[in-house]
Amino acid sequence: MTNTNPLLQDFDTLPFDRIKNEHFLPAIKTLIKETNKEIDRITDNPETPDFSNTIEALERTGEKLNIVSGTFFNLNSAETNEELQALAQEISPILTEFRNDFMLNQPLFQRVKNVYQKREELDLNPEEQMLLDTQYQAFARNGANLQDEKKTRLREIDTRLAKLSLSFGENVLAETNKYELHLTDEKQLEGLPESAREAAALTATEKEKDGWIFTLDYPSYLPFMTYADSRELRQELAIANATKGCHGDELDNQEIVKEIAGLRLERAQLLGFQTHADYVLERRMAKSADTVNSFLDELCQKARPAAEKEFAQLGQFSRELNGPEQLEIWDGAYYSEKLKQKLFDLDDEMLKPYFPLEQVINGVFEIAGRLYDLSFEEVDDIAVYHPDVKTYRVSTSDGRLNSIFYADFFPRAGKRGGAWMTSYSPQQIVNGINSRPHISIVCNFTKPTPDKPSLLTFNEVTTLFHEFGHALHGMLANTKYSGLSGTNVYWDFVELPSQILENWCYEKEALLLFGRHYQTGEPIPMEYIEKIKASANFMEGMQTLRQLSFGMLDMAWHHAFAGEIDSVKAFESEAMNSTRLYPDVAESCRSTAFSHIFQGGYSAGYYSYKWAEVLDADAFEYFKEEGIFNKKVAQRFNDHILSKGGTEDPMELYIRFRGHKPDPEALLRRAGLIAAS
Repeated sequence: MTNTNPLLQDFDTLPFDRIKNEHFLPAIKTLIKETNKEIDRITDNPETPDFSNTIEALERTGEKLNIVSGTFFNLNSAETNEELQALAQEISPILTEFRNDFMLNQPLFQRVKNVYQKREELDLNPEEQMLLDTQYQAFARNGANLQDEKKTRLREIDTRLAKLSLSFGENVLAETNKYELHLTDEKQLEGLPESAREAAALTATEKEKDGWIFTLDYPSYLPFMTYADSRELRQELAIANATKGCHGDELDNQEIVKEIAGLRLERAQLLGFQTHADYVLERRMAKSADTVNSFLDELCQKARPAAEKEFAQLGQFSRELNGPEQLEIWDGAYYSEKLKQKLFDLDDEMLKPYFPLEQVINGVFEIAGRLYDLSFEEVDDIAVYHPDVKTYRVSTSDGRLNSIFYADFFPRAGKRGGAWMTSYSPQQIVNGINSRPHISIVCNFTKPTPDKPSLLTFNEVTTLFHEFGHALHGMLANTKYSGLSGTNVYWDFVELPSQILENWCYEKEALLLFGRHYQTGEPIPMEYIEKIKASANFMEGMQTLRQLSFGMLDMAWHHAFAGEIDSVKAFESEAMNSTRLYPDVAESCRSTAFSHIFQGGYSAGYYSYKWAEVLDADAFEYFKEEGIFNKKVAQRFNDHILSKGGTEDPMELYIRFRGHKPDPEALLRRAGLIAAS
């Protein structure tokens, strides 16, 4: 199998055109054996443990295993099927067992511990110090110091958590794919723009049905909730979206989320922490649950008055239009859009013709070029896992390869919702050779129709910039060790590069680079740009409260959760009560589809979006002061943030870039919640 399995052969870019599902399991089993041999060579080394023969050697183990297993789980998110999902249920416990064997390997840990205990005597640079600390803490925080019976229980918990997380994600995807709002009466489409109708007709055609089909995929769901005049149908779609995973059937996630939260709590307490949040936040900028809860509460107190004022304004506007006396969640987007049109004479349909996907891609490439001297060339000689995926060679100003970039933009049945950045091959420097990374972004944008290219809403434009900001963090990585490279940073620091890039979407100088009408080529009118700027903080109080509600729900599950609850719904209602504006919907349940915290890596970390907004608002003020394409500021951001990855404490890196700690009021100023100084 070794000679014929493409995953076990040497390759530069992944040979997606030759990889089959059946290649993954044998490849992973083989690579686990090879990695174990590498570990044995470290533990069997008769020489005294030192940084080179233990810490650095350990950092270089399992590189091929990481690439292959990472590729498998990337595909399980972006292009899955029943066979791949079944494989995930088989592969995940195998990798969990391997990881536990690795983390609970006492001879290996003892060598790492010996070096760690001598760290003050070693002449290590900051990156080497961080690698040593990261490795030691990884062992300690995964049970290496526990007694044997506790180690056994930890293994059981980790294996179970891996399977539960997979099941959770599969259920959410199945719920999303299962639902469709099938309409055959054109009157039911009243209010919807032509683009939404065309997309729904295309979906119906693909499903071999007449009429129009709307789904829970966001490019279908959001336009319907924003524009459809039928309140009854908006309610049906909203409740379908709000009840994913809580129908009491085989796809129900209620018991799964309770078990995940309970096991995370038990795991944290085994390791000497009071809660899972305490465990997680020890390795975050925030440091403690008290800090996070205070941060969320303070923002809530400052945002709530503005949010209540906006909600009252929205209700009054609804009544002026003979709408409902009491707004419900299925009314929010609809009346907000109409109020936005009235106040700013602006809507997404007016803007979309100026944002064809190809132009926006070229625009973000141009901005990256101006800031960081990168150039992007689309190529067709790199294998892909789906025909929709585009590939690019990214080069530096002197023509050297910077990275390989994959971009996957459109929704399909095998792809989970949302948008994310990932990596297929890391950046690192070995023997003087700087291996450049292979980076990918995955999105779910409005698909092209037979008559129109993919035209993005302004929200989709900012999403593309957000994910591309993560991609730049990966592309511009320049560290010695892959484990500290690119986005391998503290979780509440990882959103800074992504969120800061969104700011360029609101600046005239940047918008004029890519905002051109897809038919006429005319640049986006200045009045539209001014309206985009003017509307940037529209309903900002309500949006802030909504984001805080998710952070508070996350902290409830991972800090307030005591181990047992009767009702998931009641638990989350209490957690989100201080942020509630709309009446509660009895059948809704956010937790059962909260993939960020129960499937992704955001458990006890969802606050980091708002935390990073403080950083990005403060950082972008620096760009604004000097010019949004100022090379000096961009070079500082690259030198101290993007290229450094996780090689030093993020606050130290930030201060080196900015000259001071982040100013929390920068976010409130940008959001219009306090006056600019």
